[in-house]
Amino acid sequence: MWSYVIRRIFYNIPVYLAVVLFVMLALRVNDPVTNYLGKNASEQEIETQRQSMGLDRPFYEQYFSFLGDLFTLSFDEESWGNKGVKVSTILSDAIVPSLSFTIPALIITSLISTCVGLFCASFRGRWPDRLVAITAVLGMSVSLLVYTILGQYFGAFWLTVETGWDLFAIGGYERSLQAWPYYCLLPIIITTTVALGYDARFYRAVMVEETNKNYITTARAKGASKTRVMFGHLLKNAMIPITTHIAATIPFLITGSLVIEQFFTIPGMGLTLIQAVQNNDFPIVQAFTAVLAGIYIITNILTDVVYAWLDPRIRLT
Repeated sequence: MWSYVIRRIFYNIPVYLAVVLFVMLALRVNDPVTNYLGKNASEQEIETQRQSMGLDRPFYEQYFSFLGDLFTLSFDEESWGNKGVKVSTILSDAIVPSLSFTIPALIITSLISTCVGLFCASFRGRWPDRLVAITAVLGMSVSLLVYTILGQYFGAFWLTVETGWDLFAIGGYERSLQAWPYYCLLPIIITTTVALGYDARFYRAVMVEETNKNYITTARAKGASKTRVMFGHLLKNAMIPITTHIAATIPFLITGSLVIEQFFTIPGMGLTLIQAVQNNDFPIVQAFTAVLAGIYIITNILTDVVYAWLDPRIRLT
């Protein structure tokens, strides 16, 4: 097992180095210093700024210096938009607000979708199954923007005005456990509602398909109870594609939701990225993109390891 993990890491190192190289080249297509200072800046100002930001060095020096920052996760370069503040400080401060609503939303969505999938597998082809499928498609058809606007209006504004119950904040964020429900519950509800349409449909399709497999027919023929068939056989085998689906969402837990954080002014990774792009904050965008690529690679490796644990037929040689 460990030899496989080590090999996978070494196989992915060249891929990651190539991704970082591409990111750095892509961000330098248009001169970041000129974009930051504006078109009216003089050549002297541009050159002085380029030297102060270290962009006058040869590209290979910048590349290996940035790789060193990546592998140590110590981005000592200062943000262009927040003078005197290191990139690592900005990113570390933004991770917790994003995780404070994305992780609960993922857990709730996965649990509900699993129950929905098992329910549909129990009533395969009958009206409860069809009703869930139609509802999931309708839920997918509504934009996140619509859910966010309606959630803010009815959950934060209308509820407070009509009933006097100030249960949800219409925006903002406080870094305290006591304030967490007030500021994060509504974003969690909206994120869960949006994700349920997609996840419920996916989980249903996976579990309904599993009911057609031979091992389910054999288990039923041996007299296994419906509960044992569903939880002891079907659910375990269905977890393989479900694991892939969950793993694909893990990077977005850290990056947050651009729309949710923008509307609720949550100072998470998504809002930080938006502000960095708007302010031409080159170091933030570069570090954010490279870290996200690294998370994707690590997630893929962990997914393969979980596969082996869920399905003994998978041989890690």
